[in-house]
Amino acid sequence: MRYDLDDLRLFLDILAEGSITGGARRVHLSLPSASARVRALEHTAGVALLIRGRRGVRPTPAGTTLARHARDVLAQTARLESAVASYTRSEAAPLTLLGGGSAMQGFVPRALVSFLRAHPDVDVRVSESRTPQTLRMLTDGEADLGIVIDDEEARDRGLDMEPLGDDSLVVVGQAGGILAGRTGLTYSEVAEHPLVGLDADSSLRGWIEKNLGPHAPVVRYRTTVASLNILVALAAAGVGLAVVPRRTVDPGRPLDVCELDEPWARRLHLLAWGAKAGTSRKATAALAEHLRDAARSERTSHGGPGEPPEERHQQGG
Repeated sequence: MRYDLDDLRLFLDILAEGSITGGARRVHLSLPSASARVRALEHTAGVALLIRGRRGVRPTPAGTTLARHARDVLAQTARLESAVASYTRSEAAPLTLLGGGSAMQGFVPRALVSFLRAHPDVDVRVSESRTPQTLRMLTDGEADLGIVIDDEEARDRGLDMEPLGDDSLVVVGQAGGILAGRTGLTYSEVAEHPLVGLDADSSLRGWIEKNLGPHAPVVRYRTTVASLNILVALAAAGVGLAVVPRRTVDPGRPLDVCELDEPWARRLHLLAWGAKAGTSRKATAALAEHLRDAARSERTSHGGPGEPPEERHQQGG
């Protein structure tokens, strides 16, 4: 009885997503191709592995057993590949990952931990940069992956991109304070109160100021900091209001949250792919998968919006 490693990976992805469609998306297969692979896997096993329903799939007892052993097999295979690669792999430039502060202080650290543990032979250079700079570096082949905000400039670059998660902005303040009973404020209304903000060179601060334009209201910052976590803590303590990504707000923290009533406050993170010469696409794809998993885990833990659209797509002008 022979099992194909790619089929085992697909099967585990299907179980993780709860559907064949979701599993196919994770390995960049069409639904018919993924379904055919599952049928071939069941034929090889000689027993049904999935129970198919209107809302997705779940494993049969045999499927649960297969999944448990498949994880062991794939883990052993990864260790084997790394051990052999340590003798044969020539030294190469590390992967380059770029993104704004919202992502870098959110799910990116979790993705890096899991990726670097799983791939001891691959190094990653990580830098915070604003979306325009990230797009330029990806287009010029100076970076492998970037996390950017979905806007007209991103779509006009013609880069290969996929939705990664919601990054919409909200206003936060001390529980029972200025925001009590409010469901939404414009930025002009927010600016009527003392604020706490990010440092002037931060990507989020740059995004806000770019969208406000030359007629931005005058803002009084009580203080500015480098960390979103510190920013939220200051707002919760009543130092001032803050504009932050919704997903950075812990639902268990005692503070008031209301909508930022501005069109530009509705933001979507995109994972953008570059074409860096000499970089292993296999390693880049692996890092991308860890970023997806970390972003998905963050949405679950913070009770964020639902899954982004499934298809990886080409962003054209």
